[in-house]
Amino acid sequence: MSVRDDLAERVGVDLEAIDPLRVALYATLVGLVAFYLSPLESGLMTALKTEAEFATSPPFVPPTVEGFTLEPFGVALNTLSSAILNSIMLAVPATVLSALFGSFAAYGLTNFEWRGQLGVVALFIAGIFIPYQAVLIPLSRLWAIVDTQELLAPVLDITVFSAQVPVLGTVELATHPHYASIINLIITHTAYGIPITTLLFRGYYKKLSTEMLEAARLDGASAFTIYRRIVLPLSMPMFAVTLIYQFTQVWNDLLFALIIIPSGSGPAAVATIALNELTGGIIQTFNTQMAGAFVAALPTLLVYVLFGDKFAKGVAGNT
Repeated sequence: MSVRDDLAERVGVDLEAIDPLRVALYATLVGLVAFYLSPLESGLMTALKTEAEFATSPPFVPPTVEGFTLEPFGVALNTLSSAILNSIMLAVPATVLSALFGSFAAYGLTNFEWRGQLGVVALFIAGIFIPYQAVLIPLSRLWAIVDTQELLAPVLDITVFSAQVPVLGTVELATHPHYASIINLIITHTAYGIPITTLLFRGYYKKLSTEMLEAARLDGASAFTIYRRIVLPLSMPMFAVTLIYQFTQVWNDLLFALIIIPSGSGPAAVATIALNELTGGIIQTFNTQMAGAFVAALPTLLVYVLFGDKFAKGVAGNT
């Protein structure tokens, strides 16, 4: 018996059936995954180390028992608590509104024929390719002219509001006039997100059964009834796609926040701005910075976990 046959008998594997190309493919994929996740692993290991441990060991090496600590996460959570709540106040309405308006617009662009329809579609497509930098100056001038707090004063007092959050404790949500900037950010991100959500929903709605919609019209259903009873329930996979995409874009935005929030790192700061407070001065606390990055990224991770299955269906175009 040869060495090869003896090895195959010991491990219980038919070596003749092993495809070397498949083995090489999987080895390459595993290597790419490890390479892709290496910065994440290094950041997590850094966040779990004391400053002394980080100074004496490579970033990717796990901490020793003496050098292990969760204090950076506590410091990061305490520093970012108000900003994270501000980002939630911003991202949730902006995401939901842009998805809803995009769905409404796509429904009108796919199920009705009207003059100028192609021109409107072209405008939506053009809106996707407008870079943030091109609108910063007019956007800043617009919100410098429009006093959101004064406009909303008759119906909403946005200067007095607090909340008791189990993990974060009591957080003052609106004890500063600059909280009108959060509303300005919501409007800005909603408007900027409508073009991409409209195009996503339009492609999805084009695959819906026209016979089903036509049958509903023949039964006397109005356009709104068809949307509410048929189109909207079938749109859940695409809503998952747009919600995940928009939430990630809004949550991670820094450029619009820097322009629209005049207080900078003040009480209206969002998570991306507040992360700058963890950089420190002369002494850089890298473990706290990495912990802050993980804390700030946790909401987007939760969104992917909650809507991941519907996201896959929406991307695949399954209804």
